[in-house]
Amino acid sequence: MPCCTRRRLDAPRPCLRARAVLAALLWCVGSFAGAQTAAAPGALQLQVQRDAQGVYLSALLPLQLQPAVQDALLKGIAMHFTAEAQILSPRWYWSDKLVAEARRYLRLSYQPLTRRWRLVQSPEPISPSGLGIVLGQNYDSLPEALASMQRVSRWQVAEAEALQDDASYTLRFHYRLDTSQLPRPLQWGTVGGANWSLHLQGSAAVPPLGAPAPEAPPVPAQGS
Repeated sequence: MPCCTRRRLDAPRPCLRARAVLAALLWCVGSFAGAQTAAAPGALQLQVQRDAQGVYLSALLPLQLQPAVQDALLKGIAMHFTAEAQILSPRWYWSDKLVAEARRYLRLSYQPLTRRWRLVQSPEPISPSGLGIVLGQNYDSLPEALASMQRVSRWQVAEAEALQDDASYTLRFHYRLDTSQLPRPLQWGTVGGANWSLHLQGSAAVPPLGAPAPEAPPVPAQGS
């Protein structure tokens, strides 16, 4: 056999190298998925209602903050969250059509002087001064504040005029921690890793007009 056709017995084969790379990639993906799941254990529960006034969303969120987020809160850094609901109409020839959408903005902060937690909600982005159309409430502990954030009760996400009676629709829901509202040093530093990741999403069918109202998600237990 000519020398040019010989293969060194100790040289790695291409298929073995490819398998090693694939195994490493799968390990990384598995590790990342585990970190994402740890941020929000449990299942997202969505209930959609529809009547003559529009479409309403009730939800129970498996919301749990990572230790890095809790530590930043205790240091006086407010956290901003965004809830978004979209009503989509399916189209076989193109992407789904956006019929209506609604957003809700939340800001959670800790007040060291009073040792209390404050949650502010608004239908529009919350300014640093807290002015505008906002609804604020104080809590004695973080579990109590999170229990309030976990529950969405009859949030009107679409007007009746936006939907047709004989058409089918899907509601798509997103809930995330808005890291763009954090101070710049944090945005340039640790933000973006698994310790700062929080994104819940789900979808549910919009019932036809006149359908029986489904049972709303249960109220989460309050912290002692």
